[in-house]
Amino acid sequence: MKNTLFPIFLKTETARFLIVGGGKVGLEKTLTLLKQNPNVAITIVSPELHPDLKPVIAVNENVQAIVRNFEPQDVNHADFIIIATANTPLNTGIRQLAKQRGLLVNAADQPALCDFYLGSIVNKGSLKVAFSTNGKSPVMARRLREYFEQVIPDEVDATIEQLNKLRNAHTGDFSSKLKELNKITAPLAAKHNSLSTNKRAITGISLLFIVFVVGYSLSAVISGPELFKLAQGIPVEFFIMLAVGFVAQLVDGALGMGYGIMCSTMMMLFGVNLPVISSSIHTAEVFSSAVSGYTHYKFGNVNKKLLIWLAIPGVIGAVSGALLLIYLGNTYETFAYVGVSVYALVIGFRLIYLALKNIRAKSKIKKVGLLGFTGGFMDSFAGGGWGPIVTSTLLAKGRKMNFVVGTVSLSEFFVTFAAALTFFTSLGITHWATLSGIIVGGSIAAPLAARLSGKLPRKTALLLVAALVILFSIRILLKLL
Repeated sequence: MKNTLFPIFLKTETARFLIVGGGKVGLEKTLTLLKQNPNVAITIVSPELHPDLKPVIAVNENVQAIVRNFEPQDVNHADFIIIATANTPLNTGIRQLAKQRGLLVNAADQPALCDFYLGSIVNKGSLKVAFSTNGKSPVMARRLREYFEQVIPDEVDATIEQLNKLRNAHTGDFSSKLKELNKITAPLAAKHNSLSTNKRAITGISLLFIVFVVGYSLSAVISGPELFKLAQGIPVEFFIMLAVGFVAQLVDGALGMGYGIMCSTMMMLFGVNLPVISSSIHTAEVFSSAVSGYTHYKFGNVNKKLLIWLAIPGVIGAVSGALLLIYLGNTYETFAYVGVSVYALVIGFRLIYLALKNIRAKSKIKKVGLLGFTGGFMDSFAGGGWGPIVTSTLLAKGRKMNFVVGTVSLSEFFVTFAAALTFFTSLGITHWATLSGIIVGGSIAAPLAARLSGKLPRKTALLLVAALVILFSIRILLKLL
């Protein structure tokens, strides 16, 4: 057996932790303990304290700091010891001293000195899940935590409470309680399995039917040689836009934002007319945002009040931006190109800022309507920006990821639909090669993009998109100026 760890969940109400080392690692360990129990007793011994550790100590009476070097008597009033220094001889000595006293030790980045590990923990009310890689890869444990924080809904705590009430109200021995709970919850799993099976069967049959009908219909109308000749008549623009849609969808799948701004900057490089750019992007996004928004709404990830405050001003902004772009794109095309390129450049630097900035504690969001209007206007005028502007702002205010993404995705449907309708009313459908190319390219990339989703670290993905957007924008500006 390679992994002999025995997982336990420790009650910390009466536990006393000694942390030796007050640097960055000591700060991290302190915050980890406080996150699980704000009242846990912690003593930190270190000759120096990290600047961010001092305010933590100031606001938590249960956290004490002794500013000096470690001394053997420091372990006298500890139940668990966490070593957070890079001094190997000191760490080894503390470990030997702890073993003599019968105390358990955790040493950061030194598995050989550890009796226990501090795993990466997911908290969802009464549900707590911890991940450990046997001390071999803390990064993997952290990635697993980040993934399951997203996929486990916050509503699971309400379900646990309901099951607990049912359990307490049930009279009888443990066996009868277990049978009753299994009986009640069994239909949920059966229903899920049945729906999944039916969904797969219906999807498969539908695809076969579509292929058969389309193939049969085409064979009756057009022969093979005629079809080949028709394919040769497809404009090169279609294949260029297919590649643009493919790349943009891959980026959006890896990051969750950036589809519009990537499409916009790449299409400007090929000299596509600005109104056509925005019209094509928003038409393609109508379908994806509808599916995404409905899915989030179904799973309860939509804040209805926030949705209204974003969607209505967003629609007004989108229509205004589309009308202004149509006017400027036809009358002052060069100036419009410069303005959109500068905007894309600013978005690129904003993405770098978001990549390097830590999400702060939850704070009040002011002027949500103005945020929605600005996001809708710039998204429509520049062909992208709803995600980088609205999503990033809400996340920076400390809002939960699932509610931010769900609400912004559903509101994006109304914004993109309004923009697309405005463009169609004014321009008609004269850019079918551009539009169909983006849709087909994005559709081909969608399965691969889904696999990429969440695989790249947030910071890495943001920096990659920012680099591409900045590079494209600078090249466009050099070309124009």
